[in-house]
Amino acid sequence: MTILTSTITKNLLILFLIFTGLLYAKDFLMPLAIGGVLATLFLPFCKWMEGKKVPKVLAVLICVLVLLLAIAGICFLLGWQISALTNDFPLIKQKAIETVERIQEYIFDHLGIPAEKQLQIFKEEQPSVTNILQLMAGSLLNIFTNFILILVYIFGLLYYRNHIKQFILKLTPNAERDEMEQVVYSVAKVSQQYLVGLTKMIVCLWIMYGIGFSIIGVKNAIFFAILCGLLEVVPFIGNIMGTTLTVFVAAVQGSSLAMLGGIVGIYGIVQFVQGWLLEPLIVGPHVKINPFSTIIALVMGELIWGIPGIFLAIPITAMIKIICDHIETLKPYGFLIGEIENRKKTYGILKKQN
Repeated sequence: MTILTSTITKNLLILFLIFTGLLYAKDFLMPLAIGGVLATLFLPFCKWMEGKKVPKVLAVLICVLVLLLAIAGICFLLGWQISALTNDFPLIKQKAIETVERIQEYIFDHLGIPAEKQLQIFKEEQPSVTNILQLMAGSLLNIFTNFILILVYIFGLLYYRNHIKQFILKLTPNAERDEMEQVVYSVAKVSQQYLVGLTKMIVCLWIMYGIGFSIIGVKNAIFFAILCGLLEVVPFIGNIMGTTLTVFVAAVQGSSLAMLGGIVGIYGIVQFVQGWLLEPLIVGPHVKINPFSTIIALVMGELIWGIPGIFLAIPITAMIKIICDHIETLKPYGFLIGEIENRKKTYGILKKQN
């Protein structure tokens, strides 16, 4: 019992130190992690170009350029739709003013606070315009710096991938190098497959949301379809956020209750198709993590690294599971993270063998 308690205490201490290190080193580790995950996405394309006798430097530069073009294309689509959405801005502003007035009346009727007093409280609580501008400038500078770092990391990881792999193998005893090579391959593969599957699923969601919203006559249907699809990078929460925002804007624009119900109905249909068809076929076969571990990973990712942590949570957890499955002392953690169905099948097979 004493040995068991000591082992548990040691493992908890190690986990605490790891999470503390991830938190305090996030300015360095977060761009590196994003660059590493995205580098695995372009690894097959980079290898294919090198196989066609394209110089390694040029192949890596083409991969970075393709990423920039993809980001620019998404930004162009969103900007194009946002410019169309701004045409309805006067209507949205008027509806928002009416909503605020109704809220003020409700507060006055139930709490007895006059509208003037409410406005005064709001002005006292809200930050000044100068502080908001300073905060926005700092955030934009931080985003731009991290974006440049991510591009540099992608280039470096793709160009020096063999050198890094050899370094990892040199750290491994000779008897375990074959297994370590398999671990390195599997870790890169699962991240790549997750990103490819997620991209395919987002495109399918764009098509389904776009068709559904267009059929029921939602204004700026393409914009909201793109938004709902992109928010899918945040599992469980992103799709709800996108649909809620669509319903809110449609309500402000004066849409009928039938249309609002139609938006919710489309959301339900798309989620049904996504959960029972797209995820099992596109993403499910590659990421063997149970839903409970996924939720914990998302929460921890957000607590440690914020929104980027949510994006990185699933691929990093899948990588951790692969590592745990190949290290004897860590196999229980791989079992904890993994899917229950597979464990039941394994247990059934073992039971029959016995």
